[in-house]
Amino acid sequence: MKVVAVNGSPRAKGNTMQLLQVVCAQLDAEGIETEIIQLPPLKLQPCMACMKCAKAKDTFCHGPDDGLNELLAKVWAADGLLVGTPTWFANASGHVKNFQDRCGLIARINGYTLNRKVGAAVVAVRRAGALPAMDAVNRMFQINGMIIPCATYWNFGFGLAPGDCQKDEEGLATMKSLGENMAWLLKKLG
Repeated sequence: MKVVAVNGSPRAKGNTMQLLQVVCAQLDAEGIETEIIQLPPLKLQPCMACMKCAKAKDTFCHGPDDGLNELLAKVWAADGLLVGTPTWFANASGHVKNFQDRCGLIARINGYTLNRKVGAAVVAVRRAGALPAMDAVNRMFQINGMIIPCATYWNFGFGLAPGDCQKDEEGLATMKSLGENMAWLLKKLG
């Protein structure tokens, strides 16, 4: 079993990445293979609504030429998907939004290729706005028929400067719980 985690923060070593690493470490400890992919270097463009994906129906994007298709191949092959985002103006980052808009549309057009995969949001937040950001990620999961595991609290950790989330004991415990519950669910479904 494998989980692909995408980090929608331009800070490759920031709080979002560190929170994803806690979840992935727990998944790894439970025997679930993980891979974390940075979204910003892929330079994902917004969906152009060209609908070339609907004509081809081959599970790939035929619009902007960027790093999406390589990532999609990994997402389709995985059993689970973690989407990590910083909180930007009480929402997911633009990097996450571009990924979700295109991945979500392509999945739906191709017979719901994300249906019954396990998906979870991981949100880094300075102070407020984490719930709307988490909701934005979860909505793409829900509209694609994905199964969302819960943790022992909402899936976010607090911090401003990179590494501040390491001081949020409750946030770290939540990430560990998310990893445990995601692994349990994947094994039950597997």
